[in-house]
Amino acid sequence: MKILVADRLSRAGLDIFAAADNIELDYQPDLTEQQLLEAVSDAEALVVRSGTRLTAAVFEKAQRLRVVGRAGIGAENVDLDAASRRGIVVMNTPFGSAITSAEHTIGMLVALARHIPQACAALKAGAWLKNEFMGVELAGKALGIVGAGKIGRLVIERAIGLGMQPLVYDPYVSPEIVLQLGAEQVDLAELLARADFISLHIPLNQETRSFVNAELLQQLKPGCRIINCAQGGLIDEDALLAALESGQVAGAALDVFTREPPPPDHPLLKLDQVIVTPHLRAASADAQINIAVQIARQVLDFLQHNLITNALNVPSVNADLLDALRPSLDLAERMGLFLAQYRSGHFRKVALEFSGTLTEYPLQFLTAAFLKGLLRPVLGEQVNDINAPHLAREHGIKVTETRVLTADEFASAIQATMESDQGSHSLSGAIFGLQEFRLVKIDNYHVEAVPEGHLLVLKNLDRPGVIAKVSGILAAAEVNISMLNLSRRRVEGKAVSLIGVDTQLSAEVLQQIAAAEGVLLACPINLPPATNWNTN
Repeated sequence: MKILVADRLSRAGLDIFAAADNIELDYQPDLTEQQLLEAVSDAEALVVRSGTRLTAAVFEKAQRLRVVGRAGIGAENVDLDAASRRGIVVMNTPFGSAITSAEHTIGMLVALARHIPQACAALKAGAWLKNEFMGVELAGKALGIVGAGKIGRLVIERAIGLGMQPLVYDPYVSPEIVLQLGAEQVDLAELLARADFISLHIPLNQETRSFVNAELLQQLKPGCRIINCAQGGLIDEDALLAALESGQVAGAALDVFTREPPPPDHPLLKLDQVIVTPHLRAASADAQINIAVQIARQVLDFLQHNLITNALNVPSVNADLLDALRPSLDLAERMGLFLAQYRSGHFRKVALEFSGTLTEYPLQFLTAAFLKGLLRPVLGEQVNDINAPHLAREHGIKVTETRVLTADEFASAIQATMESDQGSHSLSGAIFGLQEFRLVKIDNYHVEAVPEGHLLVLKNLDRPGVIAKVSGILAAAEVNISMLNLSRRRVEGKAVSLIGVDTQLSAEVLQQIAAAEGVLLACPINLPPATNWNTN
């Protein structure tokens, strides 16, 4: 079996591949796009880091490919949808560089406080500028941690060792967990007003892109310093530049940029109060060895023993069982994604009920798929089938599973009830045949719809003309209705409609629908297109 390693990998990992039985190691780092297409054509496994982009064209060319090993945490360079459509398992190594990343953050924090890079450069240039590089102590200073995931928590531990006072803003982590960390949980406004330093540890997604913007920077405690060793794109770099030039922000330490590498004339690179590193958060010899060894063992376990570990697009199960589980897993994940968009407030409790033939399978995989869908809109692409249950626990979400051997209405069904600080919602789905599924209930209103594409959940007073008004608004906006499913509990009460549309609804159209007479709720839901479960 051929394993193509298309990025530079630690010798420790390569040696594991080389020593394995029945394995042909093809080590070709730094391939061009065309060379990659040629080299991958007969490979059964492909190992990359962040430098190689795996597009749909790569997966189409790789007719024998069964598994991709992404050595590292992120997978921004891998088209996961294209891999899933081809039935190719994509694995990563989520825990190999957490300590290294946290240590790099602390290193940037100390260097920023004491002007260490600037003083080093000046002295090497022949200038003894002792008085010009007056720094500040860290002891007693407030460190604002935005995002208390695995790396954020490691930074908190180390900051406490430096005598700092950690302030945590993470609305998805319970106060009890923050208290156990020895930190203080605050809202964002209080963190901005009190923090002397702010360190970002959140994923990049639609909610967090340009999280640090001009409006946020105006709310900072004057003279605050900002550290970002998390993701490029979290900071509006033009807004940060203006805040640095005005003195509102005293300094910044950046390991990541919106565009990498940044252009040589990037204005932030020219400011003395900004220190930078070229995406070094995981760049330690120890982390690289850990990552290489982990991914080598995971890929070999898959090829030789059919075992899946730390997968990003499927659960960690035997590959034969995976084929039988795929439709149910897809339904569970789509239900989680649906409820993540349908919710109001921060969810605190999820109750899952599995009934019928689904109870023959290991329920933890179905639960993990649901939680993956539920958490990804909040926590970003870092969420996968492996870490979703762990992340739910980290964020104080209580998850319960119930197994019901017989289903009242369907051969196999999933019911999810989610409680938040602003109420609860429920959603039910059922499996039909071998590979088809439907949503069958929303908040106990009977519906029937395939969970895909652009949907609109409409709650309204059950009286004539309401649906007609909504249809008129959509027609005026040239939005085509592909499906309409209406459900009510009693005459002249309330009704729920599930409306499918061909295009994503604009904010303006949604506002018009929400304001229409008789409409109680208009909630847009966007789901991926139908999945093809055919494998190689």
